Amino acid sequence: MRLHKVYHRFSIFHSPKQPLTLSHFLSLKPPDRPPLHLIKPFSSSSPAAARARAMRLRNIAPEGSNGATRAASAAADCEDSSVGNGYRLPPPEIKDIVDAPPLPTISFSPHRDKILFLKRRSLPPLEELARPEEKLAGVRIDGRCNSRSRMSYYTGIGIYQLLNDGTLGPEKEVNGLPTGAKINFISWSNDGTHLAFSVRTDEDDGSSSKLRLWVAETKTGKARPLFQTQDIFLNAVFDNFVWLNNSTLLVCTIPLSRGDPPKKPLVPRGPKIQSNEQKDIIQARTHQDLLKDEYDELLFDYYASSQLVLVSLDGGIVKPVGPPAIYTSLDPSPDEKYIMICSMHRPYSFIVPCGRFPRKVDLWTADGNFIRDICDLPLAEDIPIAHNSVRRGKRSIQWRADKPSTLVWVETQDGGDAKIEVSPRDIVYTEPAEPHENDQPIILHKLNLRYGGISWCDDSLALVYESWSSEDVYSDPGSPMLRRTPSGSYVIAKIKKEGDESTYVLLNGSGATPQGNVPFVDLFDINTGDKERIWESDKEKYYETVVALMSDQDEGDMPLNRLKVLTSKESKTENTQYYMLSWPEKKACQITDFPHPYPQLSSLKKEMIRYERKDGVQLTATLYLPPNYDPARDGPLPCLMWSYPGEFKSKNAASQVRGSPNEFAGIGSTSPLLWLARRFAILSGPTIPIIGEGTEEANDSYVEQLVASAEAAVNEVIRRGVAHPNKIAIGGHSYGAFMTANLLAHAPHLFCCGIARSGAYNRTLTPFGFQNEDRTLWEAVNTYVEMSPFISANKIKKPILLIHGEEDNNSGTLTLQSDRFFNALKGHGALCRLVILPLESHGYSARESVMHVLWETDRWLQSYCVANANEEPLATEESSNKDTSDIDCALEQMNPSSVKLMSGRPVSNFNSISEAIRLSYKLPHFF
Repeated sequence: MRLHKVYHRFSIFHSPKQPLTLSHFLSLKPPDRPPLHLIKPFSSSSPAAARARAMRLRNIAPEGSNGATRAASAAADCEDSSVGNGYRLPPPEIKDIVDAPPLPTISFSPHRDKILFLKRRSLPPLEELARPEEKLAGVRIDGRCNSRSRMSYYTGIGIYQLLNDGTLGPEKEVNGLPTGAKINFISWSNDGTHLAFSVRTDEDDGSSSKLRLWVAETKTGKARPLFQTQDIFLNAVFDNFVWLNNSTLLVCTIPLSRGDPPKKPLVPRGPKIQSNEQKDIIQARTHQDLLKDEYDELLFDYYASSQLVLVSLDGGIVKPVGPPAIYTSLDPSPDEKYIMICSMHRPYSFIVPCGRFPRKVDLWTADGNFIRDICDLPLAEDIPIAHNSVRRGKRSIQWRADKPSTLVWVETQDGGDAKIEVSPRDIVYTEPAEPHENDQPIILHKLNLRYGGISWCDDSLALVYESWSSEDVYSDPGSPMLRRTPSGSYVIAKIKKEGDESTYVLLNGSGATPQGNVPFVDLFDINTGDKERIWESDKEKYYETVVALMSDQDEGDMPLNRLKVLTSKESKTENTQYYMLSWPEKKACQITDFPHPYPQLSSLKKEMIRYERKDGVQLTATLYLPPNYDPARDGPLPCLMWSYPGEFKSKNAASQVRGSPNEFAGIGSTSPLLWLARRFAILSGPTIPIIGEGTEEANDSYVEQLVASAEAAVNEVIRRGVAHPNKIAIGGHSYGAFMTANLLAHAPHLFCCGIARSGAYNRTLTPFGFQNEDRTLWEAVNTYVEMSPFISANKIKKPILLIHGEEDNNSGTLTLQSDRFFNALKGHGALCRLVILPLESHGYSARESVMHVLWETDRWLQSYCVANANEEPLATEESSNKDTSDIDCALEQMNPSSVKLMSGRPVSNFNSISEAIRLSYKLPHFF
């Protein structure tokens, strides 16, 4: 699914002893918290994966070859379309890149004096995905190890000392682990002397063992099981363990009294009944893996219930605390005296996932004694589908980071419904952990927009974030940098300049400009609002970012001349490395020296290009060309365009440039950039803005704007002479697959073929909204129908490859979408192919599956793009759209006075929308 980057505004308020006043008003991103892990693995080309790629030190596989492919040899490689059995491998130049060992993840110690290199494997084998899993309440559980199923893991831990000169000492490997250990949930103790983590191994039958909790000394690397007995295992379905202090952990364990899983009755006890006799209005998006019956409820209780256990670091003291329950989060107070514990309980729901189940928050002492209820929220089936709608009651309950044990939370004033106009919309409250009798919570702040979090500093400063739907990235002034406190919480870092009485904070920003992102750090005067730029990325060759504050070991204000930050640096051809940047000289010392992940593509050409849509909207894309490409010698290339539409409320916001032309090209396991090794031009991420200004709804003109954006992109690569007009393919994943199918239906003059992965093609199967569409099917019948490529299946004449995971758990993109779309295409004689990947979810993870997806994609591109023999100009837009209103015509012929579809005529005379469409197209009843 597509995730939008929302920029927040914040209010700076001063001492809570005085009435709160709004002294400054800016637009900010959420704060930069120094991350534990600086590399996030990714396995698909979804927007979330694309953003993960933008994080420094990408998960990229090295090596490979760079062989040019000609249409003749490609045709020989590609087998007949009847081929369908068995997993296949892509060409070596693609396979070798994907198969190479991944780079490690890195993690810094609390005192910033040590770095972990967390070693990873490449793609998992399919047999790991074949292990049984329970699909319960929106969660997939591996019952054998009592954790989430399909967890990735680390294979080893290397500990490096960060020396005074910024370089790394020799590696000290964590030792004493069992052979084949699979490591998860690595967590530093607050003093940095120990690591805690889970370990599991493979059993003889191929299953995974239950998780045991281990600890390791960071000084020696010596590791051992935490519990001295062999019968205590982690329950990792939700939260699993937390450090209460440097010598004690609170652990979610599988209850020792738990027996075998409940068995499903051979004979049902009765029918499955859901009732709404009270006439509640309950609308829900299309969720997957929901509870289905009483047996599922029993299984959910069985696997999700934990017994909390307090255990000392030496494992000598083990104390069960509280009753078994479904504990979902454990949050110690900064002073380590209290624990805020969240749990869920019955009644459950069959229409929403467990995040909406009744939620109870309690306060306990650190030694496990119950103090009081903080809240007990009922089942929340009725949260409106409108964007920015929330649950009623207390939410975002957290500890104030700059205080020993003060609670903060927010409560909505609009009933949780974003469509209701009210002021204030949210109110922020605070109270001590143990308030005196009759004490009432204190109102900390009132917000007219939706609450987005708080960054604390001290009694004189805090930033409260509120947001709605801001899209302007150019005016973003950055987000405050946070420092770690001795208690392990994070607060806004206050900076002092020598000889200056003012107090400053550091604003770390992405620096979006019309030329691309130029990250920066500003010194912001909290009293005057003045800013001074103290660091900025190189603009010409490199792309640099500030990742984290590294000089936060001491309490109090930090002198500017002692500032140290961790930065990343990369270019179009140089992969990401990390540096320590120190003031006042701003001297940069390189920490890492990772090799180029795919040297055979090290000389690829990358350019951020700009062009214009016919309505004046400025668009951008990243154009990649293969190494040693010479347009005069090689001429136009086959081109693969890969994208994902986005919704905007203004043309100005849609026209803004996002990203940097100097970023390194990260290549994931199913990335379209892999086809650079096959001598393709790649147009990556061309902006496809769907704009609805003012009261206009963006999706009401979805098809027109989609086609206009794609046409502008195609025209630009043809104008540049890098793409052959008859050899341009279109592709996308999830909402990008939806885009691909629509473009082949409504703009066949632009593309020779398409690849659509894990998409939804019939919007009537997601009747309570999708993406940013807040209207229901019944409120926007025309829009839902006109946007659905399923309805236009008869128009698709160009070859289309559909790929879908058989176990897709993403909201809305159930596998049925591809099944039915393929049947509709085949029913109209379209050249199409459907590949269902056993055991795979929305993204594809097993090596066999990934390699087969690449083989299918390469075969499709070689057959219907590279080897496209059509040298006649493709159809013009006018000729391809001559039957734009064929749905209208068919329906009007039946009853002109009562029909309304693409042109806005009603369908009230039919029993259902699907009946109208079936009758007009003579479709079978699979619609």
